[in-house]
Amino acid sequence: MKEKVVLAYSGGLDTTAIIPWLKENYDYEVVCCCIDVGQESELDGLEERAKLSGAEKLYILDVVDEFCDDYIMPCVKANAIYENKYLLGTSMARPLIAQKLVEIARKENAVAICHGATGKGNDQVRFELGIKALAPNIKIIAPWRCNETWKMQSRQDEIDYCKEHGIDLPFSTDSSYSRDRNLWHISHEGLELEDPAQEPNYNHLLVLGVTPEEAPDEPEYVTMTFEKGVPTSVNGKEMKVSDIIRELNALGGKHGIGIIDIVENRVVGMKSRGVYETPGGTILMEAHQQLEELILDRATYTVKKEMGNKFADIVYEGKWFTPLREAVQAFVDSTQEYVTGEVKFKLYKGNIIKAGTTSPYSLYSETLASFTTGELYDHHDAEGFINLFGLPLKVRAMKMAEAENK
Repeated sequence: MKEKVVLAYSGGLDTTAIIPWLKENYDYEVVCCCIDVGQESELDGLEERAKLSGAEKLYILDVVDEFCDDYIMPCVKANAIYENKYLLGTSMARPLIAQKLVEIARKENAVAICHGATGKGNDQVRFELGIKALAPNIKIIAPWRCNETWKMQSRQDEIDYCKEHGIDLPFSTDSSYSRDRNLWHISHEGLELEDPAQEPNYNHLLVLGVTPEEAPDEPEYVTMTFEKGVPTSVNGKEMKVSDIIRELNALGGKHGIGIIDIVENRVVGMKSRGVYETPGGTILMEAHQQLEELILDRATYTVKKEMGNKFADIVYEGKWFTPLREAVQAFVDSTQEYVTGEVKFKLYKGNIIKAGTTSPYSLYSETLASFTTGELYDHHDAEGFINLFGLPLKVRAMKMAEAENK
């Protein structure tokens, strides 16, 4: 019997061309594995395409709820945003995909796992760190790094290669954006986006929504509830997290929410420019943060911001299966014990505008915060506090003056 390889299969031209390439160069039996993290219509016709391309078997694993509960929500709770803009849509899905590839490889007794990530991108790092952490002895094949045997450099090359191997599928040679889609977001790279001096062609580019200019002229109010940091309802309707994200995607897309144009620093050392659509994710992150503002004390909130940045770096770099990620996530989870309450806001032309937040665990005291003097706060106490708080500044100024006089 031939040895087996598990191929991370999307059904696109790249991974379809990889099937005959693996058989030709390794003489493997190819088992395709598609991990459904919310690609929706991209999964249509996948099984027929894989079989026509020479795969022995295709797995399609629906892990949408696992993705939402175990990967998205830890990032939301941490407010993990890479370089202050990117909500980690692709990054947070990769470790789950790697985990499932390993599970199928073990089930099939495969000797290798193959992925179609390029040698310039972040995904090769994320996939391979996940595989190494979970199955250190399994072989990893990355065709785009196999310069001796992978000779294809364009879509036409790949189409010609497929036809040479009896695979005549309706792939187009038209150039388009390079996209990655899941329930949380869709990313766009390529074409005019490769030049940071060019404005994105949003009319051609957007998939999940419209630009703020095209959004309705009337705002729309939305109410969400949370329990221990996890969203539980939208506009009074209780739903699981995946359905909440779907609902928020529709609302956010309608109002032009969550479109970002970013030049980011990749793990492999280069800068890349992309446009990300994250309508529901942007709303969810903002609503969660609005609730935390009421509930977390200043010291915890300060450290949590630092841990959120660290968590974003960990996820972006593909280091999900590490003790550090577990430790940071444990800290974040401990801060969510009282993040329970209701958040109201309105969506209007790309903006999320506060409209009221309540929580039974709010630390906000109207008596303390108002300008009238309450029982807990004496204005005169501030003088002594400022004297002590500012003592280092005063002492330094006095000492510098003495030095100048000498």
